[in-house]
Amino acid sequence: MSHSPLRMFQQFHDKHVLINGQGPIREIAQNLGFTKVTTVEELSEYFPYLDVMDHKRRRPPPCAFEDFFPCIEAVVLFGEPVRWEMPLQILLDVLMTNGKPNSPLPTVPYPHLPVLACNMDLLWMAEAPSPRFGHGCFLHALEGLYQKISGRELKYTALIGKPSEITYHHADHLLHQQAKQLGIDGIETIYCIGDNPETDIYGGNLYSRYLKKRHAHRVMLQSSASSQGTSIKTKLRRAQSDGEFIDEEEEEVIGSEEHIHHIDKDASIEEMSRQLVVEEEEDTSGQNGIYTRQCESILVCTGVFSKEMDLFNLKNHRISNHNHRDFVIDPDLKQPSHIVSNVLEAVRLVMEHGGAITQNPET
Repeated sequence: MSHSPLRMFQQFHDKHVLINGQGPIREIAQNLGFTKVTTVEELSEYFPYLDVMDHKRRRPPPCAFEDFFPCIEAVVLFGEPVRWEMPLQILLDVLMTNGKPNSPLPTVPYPHLPVLACNMDLLWMAEAPSPRFGHGCFLHALEGLYQKISGRELKYTALIGKPSEITYHHADHLLHQQAKQLGIDGIETIYCIGDNPETDIYGGNLYSRYLKKRHAHRVMLQSSASSQGTSIKTKLRRAQSDGEFIDEEEEEVIGSEEHIHHIDKDASIEEMSRQLVVEEEEDTSGQNGIYTRQCESILVCTGVFSKEMDLFNLKNHRISNHNHRDFVIDPDLKQPSHIVSNVLEAVRLVMEHGGAITQNPET
């Protein structure tokens, strides 16, 4: 699921988090490890004067309980809510009061509380003939309102779900664990099948690019370390302690609480997210967090993308960009390895070709 990697963000599990979405989000949050959870709907009940959009929902405060409400320490956005107006208002209240919506501050605090968001799809396909608004649209509305009102840009601590590279890394980690249980020693290729070029395909290709760079760089480090009698981990730790800049291919990812404060504040959202989670996965795998050699992307024409209505204009790169604003725009990353009619054809393609699939979008 898009929220599954939140299990690795243990530094937030004991904080009081405000969660937003629909469905059993409290149960989901608790299953992921969060111990102090309040939903947006519950917060609205605790502070009834905050939600005044619908006059029928206005209620007088029950008591002075608001003064004793524990401060919100982080915000977790699981998905789009059923109604948008109240959550948008409540979320802005929390961000602009540093977690105490009943205690307005003389100036808007910045940087604001940590915000972790899942599921960035701008659009998704349902029964309607054209795509529907996804959580990406809700995030876009929240970002726009926050900037319009505060004059500052809303910053995410982590963006999770496709096309976030960390989501594919987490999936790689889980696949490795499952393969080990089946007695399979390593995975050569992961096949990413999806109907959205700018999330499913973009994310798979982004992770594939990362794997290739990381593998090539690690081979180089192994060769260098072998010739000098120094381990890769020792070399990376030494470089970090000496103050050298370690780029996204070189860094030994930092995930423990004591290391979080040393993360480069100018790093991209992908680099910061990766730094927060990979170390724990390395501890459980013993394989430096890298298990697969390559990813292959397969686009199916049964959802957001269809040949009859190409919102993404694959042949001419793009007529619009549906990716989240915090992701680098690279039209090449939304080009699939293969295009097939449906998921069944995609599975058949994988079973027939195995690891021998080549980059041929016309197949």
